[in-house]
Amino acid sequence: MSQSQNARILVVEDELSVSNFLEQALRESGLQALVAHTVKAAAALWEAEKPDLVLLDLMLPDGDGLELLRERREAGSHTPVIVLSARSGLADRVTGLDLGADDYLPKPFSLEELLARVRAQLRRVQEAPTTSLRCGDLEIDLLSRRAMLNGRLLFLSTTEFRLLELLATNMGQPVSKSQMLEHVWDDPDRDPNVVEVYVNYLRNKLERGGAPRLIHTVRGRGYVLQAETPAS
Repeated sequence: MSQSQNARILVVEDELSVSNFLEQALRESGLQALVAHTVKAAAALWEAEKPDLVLLDLMLPDGDGLELLRERREAGSHTPVIVLSARSGLADRVTGLDLGADDYLPKPFSLEELLARVRAQLRRVQEAPTTSLRCGDLEIDLLSRRAMLNGRLLFLSTTEFRLLELLATNMGQPVSKSQMLEHVWDDPDRDPNVVEVYVNYLRNKLERGGAPRLIHTVRGRGYVLQAETPAS
């Protein structure tokens, strides 16, 4: 992703003069800006739009920005967050960082410094190895080895997660039963029926509640993980 052209920044700020100023500054810097003035609106945008970075005020009309930050981190979001707040005491900064903020900039702040910190956070994300994968409403965190569907944690066995990880790292490309036996079970001579059993286990968990199918059978080639039904 080109940082200067495609990065989307969620600005969570209730003071219109400040939010307008930040929105204009970000756009003039080649970044896209999304704006929310309340915790409720910010939570909805954060979930729906998956911004690349969040600028988060703390004192909002319907709640505390730190509570929003805590909830999003617990839900599995790794989006970089820079807190912008008049609460500049050491205890506030420590609390913000402990709850998952990546940076904390007290108000009033220098626009040049803020933009430099935004660029630094975006670079860090771009340079970091990929640790999460997404397919439709499914998010797979390779680092923590957990998967979430529509924000709900899936309880997977070690074998189920290894199978899902293999499919996800080959997203859109069919994976054969022999490849699965070799990479998931470390035993290419094992009965291939075990693959069908575990694929069904995964499908049952991914499709619970009527969710759309993500693991598709490709006749003669194996299985593929993708949000759309593959062409036959």
